[in-house]
Amino acid sequence: MTIETERLIMRRWREADREPFAALNADPKVMEYFPGLLTRERSDHLVDRIEQSFDELGYGLWALEVRESGEFIGFTGLALQTFEAPFTPAVEVGWRLTRHAWGHGYATESARAAVAYGFDRLGLAEIVSMTAAVNLRSRAVMERLGMTHDPADDFEHPSVVSPDSPLRPHVLYRLRRAH
Repeated sequence: MTIETERLIMRRWREADREPFAALNADPKVMEYFPGLLTRERSDHLVDRIEQSFDELGYGLWALEVRESGEFIGFTGLALQTFEAPFTPAVEVGWRLTRHAWGHGYATESARAAVAYGFDRLGLAEIVSMTAAVNLRSRAVMERLGMTHDPADDFEHPSVVSPDSPLRPHVLYRLRRAH
């Protein structure tokens, strides 16, 4: 299950992806809008869960590589969200890229391909995306995808336990297939 864009390859995970993925998940700047850094063990567990999603659902977070160089730069894809919220269950488009891959349009390019897969191959009626309200870079990607934000959909993320954390307030963006 591979998706190719002009500059990127979105593919299933390889054993060789685990080390650079762990480094990405241990980078404080990359993980700035997440509750914390991931240890190598937790990073590897995430890869295992992603692969399980592909096996069970037929979609997941594809490993992302640059076509020209073959370099692994993170992930982009679709994830089923089932935590307790007014909009769940929902399929979310998401991405996490290594810092040196930022600013090249890779997140938008690969997220467009993931959204197209969700609508065209999976027949989804809607895809959402969410992030901490303060994460302006990811919000900009959501807007470039044509997603819309209604402040009435904003929520407090249950995974961020501290009520005072600036990461607790989350925004929700939506994209419907008819868009």
